[in-house]
Amino acid sequence: MMKRNHILNILVCLTVMLMTAACGGAKLATANEQLERGEFFDAAKTYRKIYNKLTKKEERPLRGEVAFKMAECHRRLSQFQRAAAAYQNAIRYDYPDSTALLRLAQMQHAAGQYGAAVKAYEEFLAKKPGDPTALQGLAGARLGVDKSGATRYVVRKADLFNSPRSDFGPMYVPGQYDRLYFGTTREKVSGPKSEITGMKKGDIYVATKNEKGEWQRPEAVEGELNTEMDEGIISFSPDGNMMYLTRARREPNRHTTVEIFTSSRNDAKWSAPVKFEVINDTLSAMGHPAVSPDGRWLYFSSDMPGGSGGRDLWRINLTDKVGSLENLGEWINTSGNEMFPYVRTDSVLYFASDGHPGFGGLDLFRAKLQPSGGWQVENMGRPINSASDDFGITFGEGESGFFTSNRGDARGYDKIYSFELPELKIQISGWVLDKDEEPVPNAVIRIVGNDGSNQKQIARADGSFSFPLERGVSYVMLAGAKGYLNARQEFTSDEAEEDAEYGIDFILASISKPVVIDNIFFDFDKATLRPESAQALDEMVTVLNENPNVTIEMASHTDRKGSDEYNIALSERRAKSVIDYLISKGISPDRLQSQGYGESRPKTITKRLHRLYPQFEEGTVLNEKFIETLDPENQEAADQINRRTEFQVLSIDYKMY
Repeated sequence: MMKRNHILNILVCLTVMLMTAACGGAKLATANEQLERGEFFDAAKTYRKIYNKLTKKEERPLRGEVAFKMAECHRRLSQFQRAAAAYQNAIRYDYPDSTALLRLAQMQHAAGQYGAAVKAYEEFLAKKPGDPTALQGLAGARLGVDKSGATRYVVRKADLFNSPRSDFGPMYVPGQYDRLYFGTTREKVSGPKSEITGMKKGDIYVATKNEKGEWQRPEAVEGELNTEMDEGIISFSPDGNMMYLTRARREPNRHTTVEIFTSSRNDAKWSAPVKFEVINDTLSAMGHPAVSPDGRWLYFSSDMPGGSGGRDLWRINLTDKVGSLENLGEWINTSGNEMFPYVRTDSVLYFASDGHPGFGGLDLFRAKLQPSGGWQVENMGRPINSASDDFGITFGEGESGFFTSNRGDARGYDKIYSFELPELKIQISGWVLDKDEEPVPNAVIRIVGNDGSNQKQIARADGSFSFPLERGVSYVMLAGAKGYLNARQEFTSDEAEEDAEYGIDFILASISKPVVIDNIFFDFDKATLRPESAQALDEMVTVLNENPNVTIEMASHTDRKGSDEYNIALSERRAKSVIDYLISKGISPDRLQSQGYGESRPKTITKRLHRLYPQFEEGTVLNEKFIETLDPENQEAADQINRRTEFQVLSIDYKMY
C-alpha cells in the first residue's frame, strides 16, 4: 500500500512538472484565479496559451479540463461558437463532468445550430433523465427548428447608437421619448479596459432628438455619473429625476459582482452614484434595476439565497423596504437566469431568461399578472428573439422601442436594435347604392362593434365608404338615407394577425319608386311559389323587420303573351302568393297589399339592366310595340325582364297598436 502511494505521488509530481514545463509563463493557477474573479477575457487568453502547449498523450486529461474552463469563459462572454468548439474539445479529451455535454447543447442552441442542439440535449438527458435545465433547453431548441410562428414585429439595428464595441440596455425616461439613455463600452468612455470583457468599462451615454424629431449622435451624460468603474443597466423614477443603475464592484483578488446605485439629476447633470442598499448582503450580486411606473417598487435581478437557481427576479418596496423583499416566484423564475426586468404597467412585466424555453441564449419574455396572483409568461417570438442573447427592452410610444442583442456577432458584442409592431390595416369598405346601382346621396353608415366601438360616416359622392376595424370583433352595420329604406348587415372580423380588407355593399330600396325583387320564381302558368324563391323572400322579410313603420304594395307583372284579362288574373294570384308567404313569416297583414298589373306596366331599362342586357339602351321602355321589332332571342329576353315581382312603399308612418 505504501509503495503504491509513493508511486502515485511521483506520478502527480511528474504531471505537475510536465504541465509547468509545457505551459511556460502561462500558469494554470493564474488562469484559475482569473476565472474565479470573473476576469473571463483575461482567463480565456491564459487558458488558450496553456491549451496550445498541452500536446502530449499523457496530457489529454489536463487538456480536457483546460478546454472546459476556456469554454466557460467564452460562454460567459457570449461567444457561443467559440464556447461550443471548446466544449467539444473537452468532451473529445474525455472531460469527466457531463455538464460539458449540457453546455455544448446550450452553446449550439445559442449559435442557432438547433438540430445539433436537440441531439446534444437528448444525449445528455439519456445520462441525466428528467434534468429540468436540459428539458427546458430541448423544448427551446425544438422551437428553433420550427420556422413558423414569427410575429409581425419589425426589427432593425439602430446604427446611429452603436459603436464598434458593445452598446446595451437602452432606456427611455418615463414619458420622454425624445431622449434615450444606454450603456456603452466604446473607445471614448472614461474607464480603463475590463479584465472581464476585454473592452472599455461601461459608461452611460444619452441620445436626443432635434426639433425635427431626428435622433442625434449620442454623448456621455453630463455630471459625475460615469467613473472608472463599470456603469450599466439603468432605470428611472417616474419623474425622471432619479436614476437607478448597475455598477460592477471590483476589489483586488475578489470575485467581480454587481450592485445597485442611484444618481440624481440637477440642471441636466447627474450626481456621483450612491450605493442603494437593498439588503445587508455583500456576497450576492444585485443589479438590473427597474422602477415600477407608480414609483413604489424596485425590481431587480440577484443570485441571493432563497431563489430558484441562477439569478432570479425580486422586488422591494421603495417607500417601506423593511419586510417587503419578495421573490417573483416560480411563474417567473427558473433554475436558469432571469434578468433585465422592465415594468411596463402594474400588470405587465418584461424580462430576459435562459431558463424558459427559448430560441437560444437569453430570450425576451412578456409576463402578465393574472387575477389569481400568478404570472402568464410568453416568449416574444421571432424576430425580437434570436439564437443569441436578447435582453434589455424599453418601450416608447405604442408597440415600439429598443432592445439589446448580440445576434450575428461572434465576439459577443451587444448592439442596440429598434423594434416596432406596425398597426394592422384592417378595414371594411364598400358602396351604398340603390337597386339600380346608382349612388345614394348623403347615405349615413353606422358600425357598432361588440368591443364597444361606435363609428359613423357619410358616404362619399360616389357612394363609397370605409371604416377601420379591430381583429376578432363582431360588428353590426346600418345604412340609411332620406327617401330610402334602411339596410342592416352583420359580420365578424378575422382573428388572424395580418392586414385584411373586407368588402360589403348596401343596396337601399327607394321609397318613391318600385323595387324589383330578384329571384322570385313561379311554375309556368301557375301562382305557386317555387322553393328557390325562399331566399329572396326571406330577405324581403328582413327589410320589413328593419323598417317596421312602412307599408308596401306587392305587385306582380307578366309579359305580353296571353289576353289582358288572363294576365291580370295570373299576376294578382302571384302577388297574393307572395303576400301569404310574408304573413307566414310574421309580417302583419295590415302592412301588406297585393296587386296584379298583368302586362300593363312594361319595364324601363335602368343602368343596372343595361349592364345585364347591353343590347337594350338605358331608358328604353319594353312595351309590346318595341318588343315586336326584335329578333326572337331578344324578344324572349325582354319578356323575361317584364315578368317580375316588385314592391312599392305606400307609407312610412305605420304604427302597430
